[in-house]
Amino acid sequence: MSSLSLESRLDGAVGGKTAMALERAFGMRTVGDLLSHYPRRYARRGELTQISSLPLGEPVTIVAEVVRVNERRMQNRKGSLLEVVISDGQGHLSLTFFNQAWRTKDLKPGRRGIFAGKVGEYRGVQQLSHPDYELFDDEATARMTAEANANLPIPIYPATSTIASWQVQKIIELVLHALGEVPDPLPDSLRARHGLLDARTAIERIHAPAFEDEIEPARATLRMHEAFVLQVALLQQRNFVRALSATKRAPGALLERFDTALPFELTPDQVSVGTQIARDLEGDWPMNRLVQGEVGSGKTLVALRAMLQVAQNGGQSALIAPTEVLAGQHVRSIARMLGPQLAPELMPTLLTGQMPAAERRKAALRTASGQSRIIVGTHALLSDSTTFADLGLVVVDEQHRFGVDQREALRAKGSAPHALVLTATPIPRTVAMTVFGDLDVSTIRTMPAGRAGIQTFVAPLAEKPAWFARVWDRIAEEVAQGRQAFVVCAAIDAEALTKDEKTGPDGAELEEAPAEGPTRWGVVQVADLLSRHPSFTDLRVQILHGKMPSDDKDAVMQAFARGDIDVLVATTVVEVGVDVPNASTMAILEADRFGVSQLHQLRGRVGRGGVPGLCLLVTESAPGSSARQRVEAVASTLDGFVLAEVDLELRGEGDVLGDAQSGARSSLRLLRVVTDADLIAEARVAAEDVLADDPALVRHPGLHAAIERRVSTQERAALAKN
Repeated sequence: MSSLSLESRLDGAVGGKTAMALERAFGMRTVGDLLSHYPRRYARRGELTQISSLPLGEPVTIVAEVVRVNERRMQNRKGSLLEVVISDGQGHLSLTFFNQAWRTKDLKPGRRGIFAGKVGEYRGVQQLSHPDYELFDDEATARMTAEANANLPIPIYPATSTIASWQVQKIIELVLHALGEVPDPLPDSLRARHGLLDARTAIERIHAPAFEDEIEPARATLRMHEAFVLQVALLQQRNFVRALSATKRAPGALLERFDTALPFELTPDQVSVGTQIARDLEGDWPMNRLVQGEVGSGKTLVALRAMLQVAQNGGQSALIAPTEVLAGQHVRSIARMLGPQLAPELMPTLLTGQMPAAERRKAALRTASGQSRIIVGTHALLSDSTTFADLGLVVVDEQHRFGVDQREALRAKGSAPHALVLTATPIPRTVAMTVFGDLDVSTIRTMPAGRAGIQTFVAPLAEKPAWFARVWDRIAEEVAQGRQAFVVCAAIDAEALTKDEKTGPDGAELEEAPAEGPTRWGVVQVADLLSRHPSFTDLRVQILHGKMPSDDKDAVMQAFARGDIDVLVATTVVEVGVDVPNASTMAILEADRFGVSQLHQLRGRVGRGGVPGLCLLVTESAPGSSARQRVEAVASTLDGFVLAEVDLELRGEGDVLGDAQSGARSSLRLLRVVTDADLIAEARVAAEDVLADDPALVRHPGLHAAIERRVSTQERAALAKN
């Protein structure tokens, strides 16, 4: 076989059939893809896994010893059943094979090997049915090589039902033998400073370590590869944007008139972030800025001031929101903030897919002609039929709700428009560097004056079931004082959900995997309960969820905002953008079914005016469980930035990054944003130094090749869409 490179196609390296199986199972297409499929752990030939800890229904790979083999005829059907019992010295596991008596030649008592399959149960006994296995050398050979191989680590790979761990190992072993030179992506100075291995040695040692102490240096080297290559790619993207020329948008009379009419002072952070944005809009290249801030910190006001700067010379701004409820809220809020003088001039326009055809055509015409200089909408803004006269600014609200393709489709409707991304979900520093490293990040921490604040309490029904009744009494007490309340549920109709359903209300995936057992309280069930509750006899209760017709949703929200509804029973459709200053209380049922950031977002719907906010997190989760920890963490602080770090620790970055793991980010295998913060920061600085000295990476061919390999053309396009 001729020498292979990391760019070599797999079908030429391992054969078409094997390559097709690898692509189906893991999405691998090249040798580099295969060799970045790292072992998840290592076993030793003398190691026996505790069989008692094997999870039922899960695929497992274990090292064990055959203790008993028995073949018998089946009573109710033709053929024979071969039962093999393996042990770890403490527990036993049964392997069953139908009509495969020939396996007794290999599977003899005393033989050890690796066994893989899905753990099942038959008559109360755990078993693997027709498992894959690979036995270690026979006893004679084993005696000769025991000393050499006793401590040889055995890589255990992420596997599937079609490709077992040792099959991956054999394929990788074959490829490693034929692998040629591997150019190093790291500068010599960076590698020397950290005492890292060269690329070829690191790859060999992570897949085929001769000793256990060879593994960690290999991991450390490849971890730095991931951090450094990603940071260079992100910085290259930032430099690419800065190479574009943008229409300069200078502030003028519109912004001055708006600021003069404001009935309150901007917070210090609103001023400083606004200054950064104003400077960006007058810059030589398109702004690409992320503004993060607590719920209610005034991000929309900051964005509106940017829109006024763009509108000064006829430019248009498009704000895309994740839901029609939120889009409608934004239009009304923007019109209210602009006031009777500026609103008619700028004509803020709503454009959504559920609008009546005549209204939508009218909105589209105002947008295409440039008559409207502020357009707010949902996915309808992405439609081919939606065109702009002069799109100068794209504002993306709650960026985590949109895929990169959707964001790019909107940006493509202008000529290098400025981009402003808003999020009320605070982003830990390492996540910001890893996921949004090509954006400039601004933070609004200070809150507007006059907010009464929020108190949050856990209602732990597992220990104190009587508190459930107290929750409803507490809501009724608040309403009796002329205030309003939310009740938030994890589902629309709990009885319509199955135990295995992994989607939440409105078809969205739940931020957390559901707790064990079915959801007990949906909007339907709560509305029924309150209709019969004596304290709610005279209260006006209404429901809201994402599957209601658009007009109905909007009517309910407007009625709630007017004070015509006392208690709104809703799904997470109220998570963002709902601004009802008179709403004082929120009860979140089965709070353990939501993530930390989602609970924090929901809580931000109350305490927005001069009325003190009260949030009751109702949960039946057991004390000490991870679900209970999440809920208690939210109750312990109102600081979203602290909660973001807690969220990252509790859930891990895989869940936190969510859709942002597109493009190069999906190539991360070893890098952990929770534990590798310092490494990522150092990689960032090193990446800046390299690009400052060699922007085209002419003198860094290994790095250039690594970026081309890990960040394909399609993935590079994805990077551009953030």
